[in-house]
This record gives sequence, C-alpha cells and structure tokens, in this order.
Amino acid sequence: MTAEHNTPDGQGAGRITRRAFGLGVGAMIVGGAVFASRWYNISAQAGVEGTLSTPDAHSAAVSGDVVLIDIRRPDEWQTTGVGEGAIPIDMRRDDFTDVLLVHTAGRTDTPVALICARGVRSRRMSRQLSEAGFTTIIDVPEGMLGSGAGPGWLKRGLPTVTWVAE
Repeated sequence: MTAEHNTPDGQGAGRITRRAFGLGVGAMIVGGAVFASRWYNISAQAGVEGTLSTPDAHSAAVSGDVVLIDIRRPDEWQTTGVGEGAIPIDMRRDDFTDVLLVHTAGRTDTPVALICARGVRSRRMSRQLSEAGFTTIIDVPEGMLGSGAGPGWLKRGLPTVTWVAE
C-alpha cells in the first residue's frame, strides 16, 4: 500500500523546491571554495615568523644557513625538478625523521626549511616535526607551484636541478 503526498500546488512530494535547490547549490559553492582555498593555500603568507619566501629559502639553502627539504613525491620531482640547494625526501617515508636527522648531523636545532608544491603539506609537516622535537622548522608557503603567499619557485625562475631516481 502506498500513500501519495501532495504539496499545496498539487505537485508530488518528490519534487525539490527552488529554495532547497538554491541552498544545495550554495552549499556546494561554499564547499568548493573552502576546498580550493586549502588546495591552493590562498591564505598563506611568506615573510611572517616561521616562514621564508622562495627567493629567501633558495639563498639560505645555497649559503648553508638552512637545510632545505623538498618533501614532495618522486613523480613531482621528476616533473619539475628539485629546487637548487634542496634535498628531496618524500614526506611519506616511514623513516622520514631518521633521514632528516642524517642531513642535520643528528641535531634537532638545525634550521630546516620545508617546501612542497603549494605550502599545504609543508605547513602540516612543520607542525609534525615541531611536535617531534625539532626546534627551528621553517615553512616555505609559496611552494614550487605558487600559492596565496606568492608565485612559487618555478614562476620566480629560481634554479632547479633534474632529479634522477636512485
């Protein structure tokens, strides 16, 4: 046995109202905007405490003032190259911290700057390394591809080196 419910205009209850449709579309737009702002790191800022712009990160890495770590994946290094002066260590490695400690001579107080594609992963990894006891972790929020913090390593024309799989 089925029951038929009608709305005041005589239409079936299965029909969506304009208001419900508008609310649904609005929710999708807001959700998409939030996703995009996180994906492209729109609210990022370089030059604030604990961050470096890509030119400053490059200078500091080449001069030896920081250990610059490119935490992206090997396929990303293959596509764009690795920034000059950066050491590629895939952040997904189980032994990431151990490999990082090799490059800092076992010191957790060595200044370490992290770069990824758009600054999202480097921000997250900065927090994780700080919680693991590293005391001078610096984020490069522009990343290789650019974000809200700036155009990024590649668009700034900073030098890269070709990454070759080990």
